[in-house]
Amino acid sequence: MKIAELYKSNQLTFSFEFFPPKTPEGETKLFEAIHQLKLLRPAFISVTYGAMGNTRANTLRIITEIKNGIGLESTAHLTCIAHTKNEIEAILEKLTRNKIENIMALRGDIPKTGSPENHSMGEFQYASELVRFIKKHPKYGKAFSLAVAGYPEGHIECRDKEKDLEHLKRKVDEGADVIVTQLFFENNVYFDFVAKARKAGIGIPIVPGIMPITNGPQIQKFAQMCGVNIPAEMRAKILELENDQPSIEAYGVDCSTRQCKELLKNGVPGLHFYTLNKSHATRLIYLNLGI
Repeated sequence: MKIAELYKSNQLTFSFEFFPPKTPEGETKLFEAIHQLKLLRPAFISVTYGAMGNTRANTLRIITEIKNGIGLESTAHLTCIAHTKNEIEAILEKLTRNKIENIMALRGDIPKTGSPENHSMGEFQYASELVRFIKKHPKYGKAFSLAVAGYPEGHIECRDKEKDLEHLKRKVDEGADVIVTQLFFENNVYFDFVAKARKAGIGIPIVPGIMPITNGPQIQKFAQMCGVNIPAEMRAKILELENDQPSIEAYGVDCSTRQCKELLKNGVPGLHFYTLNKSHATRLIYLNLGI
């Protein structure tokens, strides 16, 4: 089922994101987590693409197993930077052949040897161009529902929030169906982002992305990479707990539970959990929310 239809159903839509592991052991743990989270009846599972698309084959294989083997609706991440139109078209053909109907359309990481303006990297520079290419494709234009990324605190490479909102509007105008946000820890940041998006004429669902704290150093690294602010109180608590892993995870589950409760109370279209290929924290949050 296409995600555009899922978000039109007027039911809260819960989804989980995973990444392709680099080892057979990691893949075993990944599928164990997916099978455990299947019991929570998510609307769909998404699988990331990897920097420079270096996990493309694994993404396609894993997403196909989730959809056709495990029986969960799935969304494949697809980055376009440094790709040619022929390469993207070949990927669309493979996704269609494997009955994948949903794509998270992303620009992807810029190669270290290039810049967004370096046309020699490929035929795409921005996610909006990928959205346009797919939506206007004579063969695949109607085959896929497209999600795109939104950045409540601004993209790490574009700290001008107004300019970043213009970029988001362009993706929507080209045919995006759903926006899934980057992680954030302060709900007022999300609410402000949604209000400004609506004022800019963006009317499609804007789904908050949630990343539970399960590891102190790891969450701080993610936040720094993404340009996301961790509130001072949260930073202090992470530092206080240091390497007490059970306490860190319990604290993270409590924070995410409170965050999700407020979001749900304010009528969000759903929640998208960045699982980091784990199931325990997400299952506890579900239990706390009474879902």
